[in-house]
Amino acid sequence: MEVQKKLLNSVEGCVDDALLGLVCLNPGLCQLQGQRVVLRSDLSSLRERVALLSGGGSGHEPAHMGYVGRGMLSGAVAGDVFTSPPP
Repeated sequence: MEVQKKLLNSVEGCVDDALLGLVCLNPGLCQLQGQRVVLRSDLSSLRERVALLSGGGSGHEPAHMGYVGRGMLSGAVAGDVFTSPPP
């Protein structure tokens, strides 16, 4: 019997799984379809304001996603594990 050493379904899908879980648990967030981008779900209410985005690699978790919300980031972009997001 093989012993599982990680709490991941797969290495390739771990970032996508984390983002899906975050969005499912937070009604104030939504994910841009087909992308590793999390946005405030009330983004349309921010018209005529500056949007603040952050991005980075997904080391131990997509950390920037935890800072998306009212009074914080407007959105965040996640890259692969230990890799910055593409431009």
